[in-house]
Amino acid sequence: MNEPLQLFLNRHSLLDSYLTNADAYFSPLIEDFTEVYRQKNAIQIIGINGCQGSGKSTLADYLCTRIADEQGVQTLALSMDDFYCTKAQRKKLSDTIHPLLATRGVPGTHDIDLAIDTITALSSGIPTPITRFNKSTDERVALSDSKIIKGPVALIVIEGWCFGAQPVSQSDLLEASNDLEKQHDANGVWRQYVNSKLKGNYQTLFNMADRLVMLAAPSFDRVFEWRLEQEQKLAQLIKLKGNGNVGKKSMTEKEVKHFITYFQRITEHCLLEMPARADHLFRLNNDRSIRSYNRLSIKS
Repeated sequence: MNEPLQLFLNRHSLLDSYLTNADAYFSPLIEDFTEVYRQKNAIQIIGINGCQGSGKSTLADYLCTRIADEQGVQTLALSMDDFYCTKAQRKKLSDTIHPLLATRGVPGTHDIDLAIDTITALSSGIPTPITRFNKSTDERVALSDSKIIKGPVALIVIEGWCFGAQPVSQSDLLEASNDLEKQHDANGVWRQYVNSKLKGNYQTLFNMADRLVMLAAPSFDRVFEWRLEQEQKLAQLIKLKGNGNVGKKSMTEKEVKHFITYFQRITEHCLLEMPARADHLFRLNNDRSIRSYNRLSIKS
């Protein structure tokens, strides 16, 4: 095992077996990149969709690590989460449109123009500050602390729980999908707003991807267990770093159960309609191992 892959395993606290499974299933993604890069020598963008805790960020890092090492090019993994609006921006949305918009996550709570501008600048080779979001403080990292990417980037992998999502029909919005919507969005203002934002520049961002990858959970029911694991890891990290994390916190089990209901409607819609159009579809088991893989096409 070479050093870049060992560092990758260390970053994600993974066993060596991850690399064996990843090589077996994710090599087609690397083959796609290599084939197109040899033909065009131009930047490629891969979008990854998957519910919370499905392994999107790990896959994004894996692809960037392998391709950078094997092709000798610069790669970059981005997350839609890093483009969340600031607390102040979400407070304004909650005051003027609907209180539920104070909580980050759904379409309408991202600065999509910033995401588009960032990818456009990277594609042009312009020195670009990379926005990051600190979930434990629920706030965007200061621009002064952002890393600057310089020089040509051959691959951008951008992942997000709603990446590539399509808006639902107006008739689907009439009935509340869970208790959150029944109790806090009885008149449908919040879900109408979220759906309308998804029709706009989110689609511009999604269309920037050359290929769409989907990590499809067995059902929305798995999201709770997977997201709870993420929060438990965050809690351990905060504890390990001690005083340097004053003011930072992870969510409790009760808070996780409430939080994921914000994403239920769009996640279930993605699980229903996205498999038919994803370029690379990985269906997952309950333990996030891959049950099946379908390669639909190669876009050059």
